[in-house]
Formats: sequence, structure tokens, C-alpha cells
Amino acid sequence: MNLPHTLDRSITIQAAPDTVFRFFQDNERFARWWGAGSTIDPRPGGRVYIRHPNGIETVGEVLEIAPPGRIVFTYGYATGKPIPAGASLVTITLTAVAGGTRLDLRHDFADASIRDQHVQGWRFQLSVFANVVADENFAGAPAIVDRWFEAWADTDAARREAAFAELASRNITFRDRYSMLEGLDDLLPHVAAAQRFMPGVRMTRAGDVRHCQGMVVADWSAGQMSGTNVFQLGPDGRIAAVTGFWR
Repeated sequence: MNLPHTLDRSITIQAAPDTVFRFFQDNERFARWWGAGSTIDPRPGGRVYIRHPNGIETVGEVLEIAPPGRIVFTYGYATGKPIPAGASLVTITLTAVAGGTRLDLRHDFADASIRDQHVQGWRFQLSVFANVVADENFAGAPAIVDRWFEAWADTDAARREAAFAELASRNITFRDRYSMLEGLDDLLPHVAAAQRFMPGVRMTRAGDVRHCQGMVVADWSAGQMSGTNVFQLGPDGRIAAVTGFWR
């Protein structure tokens, strides 16, 4: 194929490459980011079938697959426009980075105007992809938030330290109206001081958490006090940063 016109796009997804690549190997996951009924046969020569929510169908063939780093497949339309089956080529490469996985997309076309018609489509579709991967990777976010609040209330110093070490990055940052903390070595004595000066105060989550790509928002209450915490989770599911807002 002569495909001189290229669309390139890169995003970072907060999950490990193994986790991200599952969405090219499993029909249920593949359909989660493309649309119900979409399927993929993850082997050279395997069929790619995408049923978009508007009913338009895209088809292709897997040419290369090398988990968890690379997949190449043809891309065209069984229904609708603008290009027939096999008329363009998609290459997706996954690379581990500090923030999780960098996804590099290359989509090669024969015609520049057809390429330009796909720019917004990939901008949207890769955003959806990042979200469905993050939703799976951080499915335990409510439990993480609950354990965070429980650790603040635990009066056993050794148990509290073990809980925070499991929950949080060693370099966690914590900010609120009364805190400017850097790392677990700063957080642990701060929590002990909070227990000493506010004995018996216990924060509990109020309502469901809200999550988007590793950022988790959770309301809390503690007697007459209440507020909201914003948690940033790392790709490994540990808490990297917390910002608290008091009401």
C-alpha cells in the first residue's frame, strides 16, 4: 500500500503496559472502548471488527501483535464512508513511562483529506480508551479511600505506619489548610499529632467517590466537620498526592 499521509497522536494512560494491552486481547474489553458488539481476534490474520455507537462498522486485519508493546492492523469501513476495508494502516505502540504507559498511535492513509477527517475521531476515541483502562485499573478506589480514612483514626502506631506504607507512595504529598507535607516521614508524625490534639475524631467517606483517570474525589465527614479530599493515584494504585478542602 502507498500510504504517505500520517496521523500521529500520543497519550499517557495511568496503568502498566500489560494492563493497557489487555484491551487489544479481550473482546469484552475491546468493546468497552469501541462500542457494544466490537470484537478482535488477537493474532496475525485475526479480524478486527468495530461497531461504532452510531451503527457504522469498521473492519480490519491484525498484521502484527507483540504483547504488551505493539499491535498493527488495517482499518477501513464495511458501512459508511470514507475508505474501504484494508485502505489504511494503524500502528499502536505502548511504552512504560513514569506516569504509566505512553500510547503512540500512527494511522497511515493514502489521502490527506481522509486523514484529516480522522483527527477528531482519534482524539475522542483515545480519550475514551484512557478512561476505560483507568476505570479498570482503579476499580478499587473506594476501598483505598476508606482505608486512608481508617488509617488516620488508627491509634496503634505500628499498624498505622504499615497501613500508610501499603496505601501510599513513599514520596506522597499532602495539602490542606493546616498541612504542607512531603513524604511518609512527614505524614506519619502529622497524623500522630492530629490524634493527640483532636482525640476521637474519625473521618468517614460521605457518598460515592468520583473518579477520572486516577484522580479521585471523595467527600468526608467527622462529627461537625466535613470536607472533600482529592486523591491522585499512581499507576500502581498507590496514593501519590492528596489535597484536602474543609467546609
